[in-house]
Amino acid sequence: MPRSADVVVIGAGIIGICTALFLARRGRSVLVCEKGRIAGEQSSRNWGWCRKMGRDPVEIPLAIASARLWEGMNALVEGETGFRRTGILYLCRNDREIAKYEAWLDHARRHGLDSRLISETEIATLLPGLASRWPGALLTPSDGRAEPALATVAMAKAAARLGARIVESCAVRGVETAAGAVDAVVTEHGAVRTRRVVLAGGAWSRLFCGNLGIAFPQLKVLGSVLRTKPLPGAPDLAVAGADFAFRKRLDGGYTIAQKNANIAHVVPDSFRLFFRFLPAFRSEGNDIRLRFGRPFFDELRSAKRWGLDEASPFERQRVLDPAPSQRILAQGLRNLTRSFPVFGDARIAEQWAGAIDVTPDAIPVISPVGQIPGFFIASGFSGHGFGVAPAAGHLMTDLVSGETPIVDPQPYSLLRLGAGQSRVPKAQPGGPRSAEVD
Repeated sequence: MPRSADVVVIGAGIIGICTALFLARRGRSVLVCEKGRIAGEQSSRNWGWCRKMGRDPVEIPLAIASARLWEGMNALVEGETGFRRTGILYLCRNDREIAKYEAWLDHARRHGLDSRLISETEIATLLPGLASRWPGALLTPSDGRAEPALATVAMAKAAARLGARIVESCAVRGVETAAGAVDAVVTEHGAVRTRRVVLAGGAWSRLFCGNLGIAFPQLKVLGSVLRTKPLPGAPDLAVAGADFAFRKRLDGGYTIAQKNANIAHVVPDSFRLFFRFLPAFRSEGNDIRLRFGRPFFDELRSAKRWGLDEASPFERQRVLDPAPSQRILAQGLRNLTRSFPVFGDARIAEQWAGAIDVTPDAIPVISPVGQIPGFFIASGFSGHGFGVAPAAGHLMTDLVSGETPIVDPQPYSLLRLGAGQSRVPKAQPGGPRSAEVD
């Protein structure tokens, strides 16, 4: 462990690693502390979609900046991230869904995106073997996909070559301050002096913030995913229908999920944050499946406060590894096979689940924390983090370094989640559901 660093990043998921990569490229000394292993949680468990299409209007600039960075990422890191520009397509069941995406296209046009609605005839040309009828679809040819199992590791190796120190199995217990500002982080292996700390803790961020006296409104939802063995004859495009989603993998297999079918375990924070999340739940209630069981009592017993000289909850559970929902995955594969019979021959290679960090408005926080100068948060990506990670890491680097930001940081400010302090432009009526994950 170094005795000091210009910046300490907490968490070696893709957001933390992208931040470290861009900081190291600017010559900053960076230490990344990871309680478990690099990309051990949602960063390696997501769909692998890198999309601009369907984003909340305030996220579009971040997604556009990320798309540019993804295009050159393999060259930048001198490794394989799996990124390929293949296009993404959203199938529409009816005129109501077509109208919803037509409304969203108003935002896309303002940003010069190549997204467009296509007809049933064009769908049949792009997706040979499609057995069900879809009257229209939203297509973005410039969107792409990458490999979650490869990308973060490749970026971490590049950051290390540039001088970043990345230490696994090293939980950060908390932050020490001097005159109210960041002075050091305390890890399970000792203290490290620093004036800048970036919390990129994913689903753990609320717990870490709570010990610092920061009320960060965030809950977790679980997404289940499977991958198949190589399957010839299926589409190259990444496609989502009403109740399925898939994308081709570099190995010729497919990553498959049931679109928006996520599980939310009722936990004590569900009650503490009930009114903050109620509007989102009302709009997304059919897609969020509530469960009550052991996680409630596990979190009830978990420490909410701890001293810097004692073991933290992050040392007691190194990696969140929830069980996937076999029912959701079986339903998703059946739904997919009805539309694409070729998937009837799919052989399942692996199934998993990941914990998605969600904010009340499904917009990430990429922001300094005013009450602790030198402390920054990059969390709450609400299932969109993998695709926007390059620009999110770049933006956080800009904020930490005091340089011109790659995009306007105001929509991602922590201030908007404070009572009466919201400054985020509201999405126009008819926009896409913000809970779509990738």
